[in-house]
Amino acid sequence: QAQLVESGGGLVQPGGSLRLSCAASGFTFSIDAMSWYRQGPGKERELFASIGTRSISTDYADSVKGRFTISRDNAKNTVYLQMNTLTPEDTAVYYCRARSAGLWGQGTQVTVSS
Repeated sequence: QAQLVESGGGLVQPGGSLRLSCAASGFTFSIDAMSWYRQGPGKERELFASIGTRSISTDYADSVKGRFTISRDNAKNTVYLQMNTLTPEDTAVYYCRARSAGLWGQGTQVTVSS
């Protein structure tokens, strides 16, 4: 069955870093563009990072640009999100999205708090 399985969320202090992973299976990952979304408490789900099929094109929302990096390893069927200089406003559930396959990950909680 096609699915995305996320990992790496947790509690981190302001200024800290986390790396999220999203492992894909059951579809052809290498030809699917991937995105990361997040949804904070009481907020709409927002798209903030995307990557093309060959890692030659990335796009970021202004809120994360310069702090977050999306990457992928097609040999491992995995997309990553490196998050640096985290702030409390980054607290949200983070979701992986396979755009052509129309799949969502289960979501992983990231909490930034002192």
